[in-house]
Amino acid sequence: MAEEVQIDKQVFHDRLGQFVSAWKTDKRSGDALFSGVGSIVILLGKAEENAIFQKNNAMHFWLLGYEFPATLMIFTTETLYIVTTVKKAKHLEPLKGGKIPLEILVRGKDTEQNSKHWEKCLDVIKTAGNKVGTIAKDTSTGPFADDWKKAFGDISKDVEEVDISVALSAAALSAKDENELRSIRNASKACTLLMTEFFVEEMSEILDAEKDVTHKTLAERIDKKIDDGEFFKKIPSDFSVNQLDWVYGPVIQSGGKYDLKLSAMSDDNNLHAGTIIAGLGLRYKSYSSILARTYLVDPNKSQETNYKLLLSIHETVIKEAQEGVAVKDLYNKALGIIRTKKPDMEKHFLKNVGGGIGIETRDSTLILNGKNTRALKDGMTLCVTTGFSDIPNPDPQDKTSKTYSLLISDTVRIRRDAPTVVFTNAAPSDLESTSFFFKDDVEEEQKEPKAKAKKDPKVGAVASTNITKTKLRAERNTQADEGAEARRRQHQKELAQRKQAEGLERYSEAIGDQNGVAQKKFKRFESYKRDNQLPSRVKDLVIVVDQKAATVVLPIMGRPVPFHINTIKNASKSDEGEFTYLRINFLSPGQGVGRKDDQPFEDSNAHFVRSLTFRSKDAQRMQDISEQITDLRKNMVRREQEKKELEDVVEQDKLTEIRNRKPARLENVFVRPAMDGKRIPGEVEIHQNGLRYRDHRGNNIDVLFSNVKHLFFQPCTHELIVIIHVHLKNPIMIGKKKAKDVQFYREATDMQFDETGNRKRKHRMHDEEEFEQEQEERRRRAALDKEFKVFAEKVSAAGTDENVSVDIPFRELGFGGVPNRSSVLMQPTTDCLVQLTEPPFTVITLDDIEIAHLERVQFGLKNFDMVFVFRDFHRTPAHVNTIPVESLEGVKDWLDSVNIPYSEGPLNLNWGTIMKTVIADPHQFFADGGWSFLAAESDDEDASEEEEESAFEMSESDLAVSDVSSEDESDFDDDASADASADASLDEESAGEDWDELEKKAKKKDRDSGLNDEEEDSGRKKKR
Repeated sequence: MAEEVQIDKQVFHDRLGQFVSAWKTDKRSGDALFSGVGSIVILLGKAEENAIFQKNNAMHFWLLGYEFPATLMIFTTETLYIVTTVKKAKHLEPLKGGKIPLEILVRGKDTEQNSKHWEKCLDVIKTAGNKVGTIAKDTSTGPFADDWKKAFGDISKDVEEVDISVALSAAALSAKDENELRSIRNASKACTLLMTEFFVEEMSEILDAEKDVTHKTLAERIDKKIDDGEFFKKIPSDFSVNQLDWVYGPVIQSGGKYDLKLSAMSDDNNLHAGTIIAGLGLRYKSYSSILARTYLVDPNKSQETNYKLLLSIHETVIKEAQEGVAVKDLYNKALGIIRTKKPDMEKHFLKNVGGGIGIETRDSTLILNGKNTRALKDGMTLCVTTGFSDIPNPDPQDKTSKTYSLLISDTVRIRRDAPTVVFTNAAPSDLESTSFFFKDDVEEEQKEPKAKAKKDPKVGAVASTNITKTKLRAERNTQADEGAEARRRQHQKELAQRKQAEGLERYSEAIGDQNGVAQKKFKRFESYKRDNQLPSRVKDLVIVVDQKAATVVLPIMGRPVPFHINTIKNASKSDEGEFTYLRINFLSPGQGVGRKDDQPFEDSNAHFVRSLTFRSKDAQRMQDISEQITDLRKNMVRREQEKKELEDVVEQDKLTEIRNRKPARLENVFVRPAMDGKRIPGEVEIHQNGLRYRDHRGNNIDVLFSNVKHLFFQPCTHELIVIIHVHLKNPIMIGKKKAKDVQFYREATDMQFDETGNRKRKHRMHDEEEFEQEQEERRRRAALDKEFKVFAEKVSAAGTDENVSVDIPFRELGFGGVPNRSSVLMQPTTDCLVQLTEPPFTVITLDDIEIAHLERVQFGLKNFDMVFVFRDFHRTPAHVNTIPVESLEGVKDWLDSVNIPYSEGPLNLNWGTIMKTVIADPHQFFADGGWSFLAAESDDEDASEEEEESAFEMSESDLAVSDVSSEDESDFDDDASADASADASLDEESAGEDWDELEKKAKKKDRDSGLNDEEEDSGRKKKR
């Protein structure tokens, strides 16, 4: 046993500290919970084979993870005293050294020494005060318990005993932490798997084959199934079948004899095809879950009506079980439904609707009846049990069916400001799922074929003959998928109709942008206001590149003529003989089919100079001028691009610092994007109207709550960093770059715990040491998550006036994809679809989405793409490419759950052209059917070309830096003011005629006139 017992010291001291802290808080606020006791006595006697979990051994499991028989615990607000045997004391010794002192008194064979220990315990109790907390219904037995009770009897007149059960429940046992909830969740999964995948199958087979099998025999089959490791492999995560144990049942009841108490047992009567109640409860790592269902075989109308009433009561109780609600209100709510709908059923209703569940199978202080005034809290787990007992059957099938009972039990968790979580909801409880029909009378089957045909595939056993239609699991899953797909399709149809109606209402008039783009305005460029501002060198009638005025002054007809650099398309140099030619090409209408063709002009019908050519013998000077014009053009493009990027950057108000107290602070964090491109740790502070990040060099980043659109907290589960991410309404400047996302993070790894390092690794040679190392890693990560989550909640509280709230990504709904350059995990949140781990970050607000379209959805492809079209049609659609096809159904379910209409097609679409059409006339677009064309997508488009366009779109910044004009790109996402300058390329040839083209034309003209023949003949002669 010495090697097996491993008590978690950190958990022990955390929970002990939590308990004592609640005790002290209660003392300061009036002793409402602990009733003013100065000490608390927890006695545990000898171990029993069929031990019932009560408050005493529950406290042992809660603090230590084990039950220590023959042990006495005495709690004070300052110290914990434990009296136990030598062997158990060895396991408790390592727990010393915590915040709350632990004193261990070892009990042995020396009677005199044992008496001294009792005397010390009694002195501690008397010194602590005249009130001592005890468990009223303590059933501890054995020599150790008898000795203590005898010793305590000597001072029982001097102190007042107070029942401390409620305080133990409220301060320790009822509200569960994440590890406790995970154990209850695993126990619930095991219960639902046994019920749906094993019991229902066995019951169906027995009833279908009309076998004689007793309740006890069937229960024994279920009992043995928990040893089948292969069966429980269907439960994901780190589930261990060795941690499972029975806590209730299994109990099978039918044939008119029913006991709805937890103490019920399966009897030796045969399973009867009528009303069958099955209940089972499992314990996983000391934490319990209970599940019970009633199955109706060939029910009559009265039974169906009563079951529907019970189900509505059950669902109402679960729905109303919210934080802050008094327990008695749940029971009274249930009674209210009965009195309203069917008053005569009140006498058959149970005296309570369940109770608290956890380490104890049922918390006696948290029974859900009409008298309990305790309030529900976040983290509590309940077993909600509703039922009717001994109901008369007006139309019995046989003698044993004259009375019947109904029972439904589920294990649930209370959450703060969120719906109650039902851990056992995988076992259906609706009437159609729990009704079975085995009658061979075909005529009776034909009376109500529709009502009897719809059954839940997991538990239904509908049959018109002795063979059930959904006997095979594979068929059942298919039917479930088909049903879900049909519901989803219907919901999507409704969403599409609603979106179409909204579009027609929003664009009730024929408004839009001509040709699908916003009309650009003619922009005037002024180089010089007066003649004296021209450079002095113009007197020499030479070409002058004026960098300051961004102007090129050209000598024309003996006069200097200035041309602003934005009127020049490009410049090129060519050598011919002893002369060097400099050709300057200007922007003019009708030059081509690229973006620059949209350049606006004051009068497009006027005469334009397309190019000017200058000749010189000074080749070097022509080269210098060409390079100067090119560089000036590049600088102007860059300047315009920077100006365009900063257009939406706002100057925030000043941060109002907290002066009278120390602000809430999160230390040793890094920021992304990094200031000055360097990764330097700093700290984040919460002030009156925003956040301030300050690094160790004194640089600050201020984020005001009024500019926060979304606040995210992403834990370090399955990640290397823990994140608090702020998505802004308007970009701000960080260093020299603008940013719309600011992220504070800390790495979750620690070098000294690195398995590949040499620090502690050389001392870790055994499996238990490696296990300890892993445990330490988990604890450190959990502490890190807790620290960041608490800080994020403080940020949310401080920004309440600006509607700042914390959102956490749902990793279980995540799917892989490529929103930018690399493959990442896209994770939905309540309001967004995000990728926060790898820059550039992706934050797509769901409310901004008009529709979603799934591309490349066809048989044989391993991936598909998803495109989001925004409500602002001028905004470029967002692409998430290369999503694994395995995620297709999950993506569809998520889109449907957040009410986003979606469509799918086999090809990639040219969204630039589509959006151009939409913007040109939105009213006509919706009048012609709106987005319905996506559902019936045509296959006659060029798939390869469109795939390239959808899978990769060059941004404006990339376009400016590349200096290559893309003539074939879509013009959808241009900005009117700086389009021509941002996209012009300086190195390409003129859209007018260059030297090569002129040479070809001259040769053609000579050939037509016959002059070229003689030259070619003479050339051939010379070659010979």
